[in-house]
Amino acid sequence: MQGKVWLVGAGPGDPGLLTLKGARALQRCDTLVYDYLASEAIVGLAPPDCEKIYVGKKAGAHTLSQDEITALLVRLGSAGKKVVRLKGGDVFVFARGGEEAQALAEAGVPFEIVPGITSAIAAPAYAGIPVTHRDHNTSFTIATGHEDPTKGYSSLDFAKLANPKATTIFLMAMGNLAGIVGELRANGLPDTIPVGIVHEGTKPTQAVVTATLGTILAEVERTGISAPAIVVIGEVVREREHIRWFDAQPLFGKRVLVTRPAHQADDFAQQLWEVGAVPIIAPTIALGPPPDPEAARAAVARVREYAWVVFTSRNGVDAFFDLLGELGRDARAFADAKIAAIGPKTAAALTTRGIRVDLVPQTYVNEAVADALLAHTQAGERVLVFRAHEAREVLPQTLYDAGRAVDVVAGYATRAVDDPSLAEKAERADVVTFTSSSTVKGLLENVPHGARLLVTKTVACIGPITAQTAREAGIRVDVVADEFTVDGLVRALTAAPA
Repeated sequence: MQGKVWLVGAGPGDPGLLTLKGARALQRCDTLVYDYLASEAIVGLAPPDCEKIYVGKKAGAHTLSQDEITALLVRLGSAGKKVVRLKGGDVFVFARGGEEAQALAEAGVPFEIVPGITSAIAAPAYAGIPVTHRDHNTSFTIATGHEDPTKGYSSLDFAKLANPKATTIFLMAMGNLAGIVGELRANGLPDTIPVGIVHEGTKPTQAVVTATLGTILAEVERTGISAPAIVVIGEVVREREHIRWFDAQPLFGKRVLVTRPAHQADDFAQQLWEVGAVPIIAPTIALGPPPDPEAARAAVARVREYAWVVFTSRNGVDAFFDLLGELGRDARAFADAKIAAIGPKTAAALTTRGIRVDLVPQTYVNEAVADALLAHTQAGERVLVFRAHEAREVLPQTLYDAGRAVDVVAGYATRAVDDPSLAEKAERADVVTFTSSSTVKGLLENVPHGARLLVTKTVACIGPITAQTAREAGIRVDVVADEFTVDGLVRALTAAPA
């Protein structure tokens, strides 16, 4: 079988900046060779059974030499593997991708280049520094601050780089910053020219230092800012005062513990990234089959017999349609049955499966579902409540008390995830989020002293029921979402006092 190597630029760190083509390559590779600068979220896009080989290089610590990395790519491609070589930033911007491509070409290994967004442009942009601006410059230059040490001389023309009307961006320059500053000053660049240094650009750990050419070395020593960093020199740095945006967000730099099930964590984590937070993925519960799977299967098989079918979560929708598929049937099985969903996310999950939802209450809790159903049903009508095994009884009990014929069927069950590292993850977090009562209980099963551990944290809950469970366990709750969805929880966190 013929192999192939994709040289993929991962971008500067924010997983949202990975290109669609890069994501597609990752999703179909069987071997991943990745760098120090490739973010965990992007590495996680590779298939679970993909072989992952870390070849990271940072100052003073090289896992493999460049020659060894190149030889590895040739060997894997020649062996018929579908390989993604994931590189931080862009493949060809001071990333030695040209050397790797050349070696693959000489060995006859098919390859493809997938460009990435270079940190030279993205990191300044996330710092509020445009690399070009009509008021300040008409050109910009990207230069390396770390040339091949075996050359014995510098290829950089500092006489041209010392241009006060241009922007100069140095990559990998922190180790030689004093020498670069000295050369620019010696070639006539004024000490008053602004300088910006962006550490970990586009990530929630981003840090920015601004000074002038004459004061930047002292400012670096004072702040301790270090590699990996981008150095921007030019009048455009002044624009940060006006258009700083990424590190001005309310959750910037906050470490947020995400306790919802693993298969639902990605969407939440992405939203946290977009508001500047650092998601810490720590599922406290997992989903599994219900105690009586035959009862669930039987209810799905006779779904057309019900006047109403009620779904109280997206997980219930998934479980129902999984069973429907096993039975060889599709959405037509509902016939004339009307559908109720507890909230917009559950309704959206049904819509994607071709089901038009008849009822969504204004408040996304079981009590509101019960009240809305009572207004739309009559005594004696049959109602199927398809839910989690552990769900509260308020919904079916309210319907039963009002004379409805209610079948309560567990489509799935939740269990606590055994995670010995959960206490350490919670300790690192600034904010702890709970998206259901089960996530609260799951954390406490792993960390019995959780209430004490969370005393110094901001605790945020998706709604009042989850908040009540947390408070009953002795956990102080600081933030409760007004809209009981993950979107609402993120909005509540961004609106909360710092």
